[in-house]
Amino acid sequence: MHEEPAKADLLAFDAGGPAPQRKGFAILQTPPSSVVYEVILALQPGEEPSVCGWEQLEGVEPLASPDDCLEAEAIAKADKQVVALLAERGFTDLTLVACDPWSVHAPPQQLQGRRLMQLFMYGRSSPNDNAYAHPLDLVALVDLHKRCVVDIDRHSKAPQVPCEDNNYHAELFPGPWRQDIKPLDVVQPEGPSFAVDGMAVTWQKWSLRVGFNYREGLVLHNLSYDDDGKQRPVLHRASLVEMAVPYGDPREPFTRKCAFDVGAGGWPACRRHTTVAGLWPWLLRQLSVAGCDCLGHIHYFDAHLADSKGQPVLLKNAVCMHEEDVGLLWKHVEYRNGHSESRRSRRLVLSFISTVVNYEYAFYWYLYQDGTISFEIKLTGELSTNLLSEGEAHPGHGTLVGPGVNAQHHQHMFCARLDMAVDDAQGGKSLLVSEVDAVRMPRSAGNPHGNGFTAEVRDRPGHYQRGAARGSTRARRIWKVKNPAVINPVSKAPVAYKLMPMGASPLLLADEESLVGRRAVFASKHLWVTPHSDSQRFPAGDYVMQADDCRGLALWTKEDKSLVDADPVIWYSFGVTHIVRVEDFPVMPVEVTGFTLKPFGFFSKNPGLDIPPGKNAASTLHSSNGVTNGVANGAGNANRAKDKTAPPFLSTNQAATYAAGFRMAHP
Repeated sequence: MHEEPAKADLLAFDAGGPAPQRKGFAILQTPPSSVVYEVILALQPGEEPSVCGWEQLEGVEPLASPDDCLEAEAIAKADKQVVALLAERGFTDLTLVACDPWSVHAPPQQLQGRRLMQLFMYGRSSPNDNAYAHPLDLVALVDLHKRCVVDIDRHSKAPQVPCEDNNYHAELFPGPWRQDIKPLDVVQPEGPSFAVDGMAVTWQKWSLRVGFNYREGLVLHNLSYDDDGKQRPVLHRASLVEMAVPYGDPREPFTRKCAFDVGAGGWPACRRHTTVAGLWPWLLRQLSVAGCDCLGHIHYFDAHLADSKGQPVLLKNAVCMHEEDVGLLWKHVEYRNGHSESRRSRRLVLSFISTVVNYEYAFYWYLYQDGTISFEIKLTGELSTNLLSEGEAHPGHGTLVGPGVNAQHHQHMFCARLDMAVDDAQGGKSLLVSEVDAVRMPRSAGNPHGNGFTAEVRDRPGHYQRGAARGSTRARRIWKVKNPAVINPVSKAPVAYKLMPMGASPLLLADEESLVGRRAVFASKHLWVTPHSDSQRFPAGDYVMQADDCRGLALWTKEDKSLVDADPVIWYSFGVTHIVRVEDFPVMPVEVTGFTLKPFGFFSKNPGLDIPPGKNAASTLHSSNGVTNGVANGAGNANRAKDKTAPPFLSTNQAATYAAGFRMAHP
């Protein structure tokens, strides 16, 4: 993959300095040896690549590749004991057996040091049947280096496999389909409002560069906003850098069921395969679907990755970009004279969708015309189901979604890395992070009626071990990232952006001393602040697969370095606690989580004032049974809507104002 230049080199280049040297980065492993090598390559134009850095690492495992997933299933299905156990459960046609590959959280002691994959097994009644309706009791552990099955978890005797189909596939849906859905088209007759030059994008005063890599997926670089002709930096770099999915069932083998889908798999590489012909060709066809995943005038960005053999892979349509109407941006009616001003809001959407075995994660970065940035994750796909445990009539750590089918409760804990700039040409070197709570004021001489409340601001200029914080829904806690070197001319306060949670976001429920708690330290607090370091990219560490501890934030915070003039980086943790519903099966309606970055004294006034007024010419009035606006059964509501008679207590002038205002409100 491409090795990103050091931040200092990029800032120097942006200021007119020389272009950074292009470099490549590769992780090498030569099975059956478990030794890992990190290699840095110099990529000079017109020259052969040359090695300029080489490091040998012990005791770590690189993240799993799509090829690992395919190979693990092939190894399991070739194992005689696995085949015999499947036959005992009624499956002799192995094409009707699905083996879901998971990295192994908490490997058994006797298997430490091996590169393992665990396979949760399911059956199908037909090729397109939903396998998660038929979970088996079999979980095979595969040694990828020795290419053999080393253990099989199973019930003491072959159980009855749940046989009731539960499908979402259109070909298997029994119907009937809804008949009352009319087309709703997104039409842009003059094309989009964005402009694209390679990976550079401009839209509604925003400018940015789009990046994509094998681990984080979509990365946003150099976000700035044109404020009266001046490009003001907001974000130097933003991406999602980790996710932990711990399951809440404390029994074996489910204590091993905890996925780190960035650190152990990588968003772009984690896709579910459908054929034995290979995973990558399927990826190229299925990344995004125009007119379904994205609507309107769409621009796609391709991405280039490498497979497990180091061969280049082109991912067509890896990132989708389009515009969306999102309702009102601002509106006011001056009731005294009836004058109304209203502007609609639109946003630029940059998104990609990753299929991680059973789940789909749809990632959306939103840029708004008023300087707001939001990040949203939509969780959908299928639940990872299990057969009820032996002697279990009802699941204690999940929900029955079908006869004998247990969908276990779990969490999705995400972490975003935000390298803020906030009007700092040095990439955010002088920024400070403040914690802001809305707090009740005690009764006092200055608050005799007890209605007072205020914003309590706590700066965190000290050491970053003290830079971790939990959110507070009662205090409506937000965090401000401010630049004390730039003062807002109106508020006389430092320009800033605020980080706002999207609803009440959970923290990790597992015990802090558990393996989950030790590996997913990032999820124990909502916000972490650290000094910038080019080498500190992933909060759970560079090598997460089968790690027995956190090699990221937990280590960095022990250094206890100062945050003053240290170019602080924000690590924001958020997520979903999924107490499963029956309605989440056989395929889950989207669950949404995320956060928002909003200007807080960054501008001197509403930056959306310059959006011109206008009406949407394509909008029409609906009529039902000959009555406009859909008023049904008599004219009572219609007559009230048409009644412009002023109340009798108004003066003549007031009555005229009332009528004018009514005409504006009811054109």
